[in-house]
Amino acid sequence: MQTRSTADGETVYISETEGDRGSKGPFLVAYESPDTERRYGWFCTNCESFDNAMDSMGRIKCNECGNFRKPTEWDAAHE
Repeated sequence: MQTRSTADGETVYISETEGDRGSKGPFLVAYESPDTERRYGWFCTNCESFDNAMDSMGRIKCNECGNFRKPTEWDAAHE
């Protein structure tokens, strides 16, 4: 696991084996501790940012560089 510091100075642990493909680079799972019990969020590998947002359908968007993961769930009402 990689360690990184957040803007608040917290140390988080980034899994190099857990993540999802994004449009510009993978999103990796970040944890609050090395035992991986509590998830911190997502780490954008394209711009090395934790400033990401996920919606209820599983879309992830990096607020820094625009890296984007498509939804993991589809609502037929929107098709």
